[in-house]
Amino acid sequence: AGMTMKNPVVVASGTFGFGREYNQFFNLGELGGICAKGLTLHRREGNPAPRIAETPMGILNSVGLQNPGVDAFIAEELPFLRHFDTKVIANISGNTPEEYGIMCDKLAEAGVDMIEVNISCPNVKAGGAAFGTDLKLAGEVISAVRKATTLPIITKLSPNVGNIADFAKAVEAAGSDAVSLINTFTAMAIDIETRRFKIANRIGGLSGPAVKPIAVRMVYDVSRAVKIPVIGMGGISNGADAVEFLLAGASAVAVGTANFVDPFAPLKVVEFIADYMKRHNFAKVSDIAASMRG
Repeated sequence: AGMTMKNPVVVASGTFGFGREYNQFFNLGELGGICAKGLTLHRREGNPAPRIAETPMGILNSVGLQNPGVDAFIAEELPFLRHFDTKVIANISGNTPEEYGIMCDKLAEAGVDMIEVNISCPNVKAGGAAFGTDLKLAGEVISAVRKATTLPIITKLSPNVGNIADFAKAVEAAGSDAVSLINTFTAMAIDIETRRFKIANRIGGLSGPAVKPIAVRMVYDVSRAVKIPVIGMGGISNGADAVEFLLAGASAVAVGTANFVDPFAPLKVVEFIADYMKRHNFAKVSDIAASMRG
């Protein structure tokens, strides 16, 4: 999307906060990019606790976009992120297309590198939850964002639709420079002893290794339906997982839930991809997808 990164590995929004905690473990400048925690126009407290529950091969979350608001991010978090030699991607969610546009204007002026437009949060009751599953609304949101900024736009797509490739084509036509997928699957978990839902919101978003095969298939479908770059995510736990997404057609990958298990997971993915390219004599990352033999 006109942006050059030092490597094709970013961290997925919502799993890395604003980077401060992970900076205690490694230099954030070793990442290709940081996709910050999702922002809304105004501060949000999020959903009631409990908000995260472990599931077989993953987690269920219903954080509800808790965040300090876009102005607080610009004032307090962006200066910290700018200390590092990496691309800063702001993730935004809005209740109306106009809200998305206002946030884009603020963030562009503040100097982020890219904007990821979240039209697919499965555990909020308004805004993105509807935009991500309605082709017309998805196009309207991206059109509003496109008018508000010249920065590269990534649209984060929902897997909770009939044909995700149709949504990729719709946002491409509306002006999106790239797409990222997948966001979490709408899911539920119940404690059989207490006979209560494991998260207070009852419904949340499922992520982690359990969703990876579906995510790979969706990345494959979307990469063949659009001409814009694809950022693949969904259950990437190690370098081999990441290469699978690159072979399916992704131009870059995002590590999400694995960050909770191992803070060094994204760096291990970077190292694996580099070694894989050497072993197979690939000169650039795009050679990986081009080598697919199936």
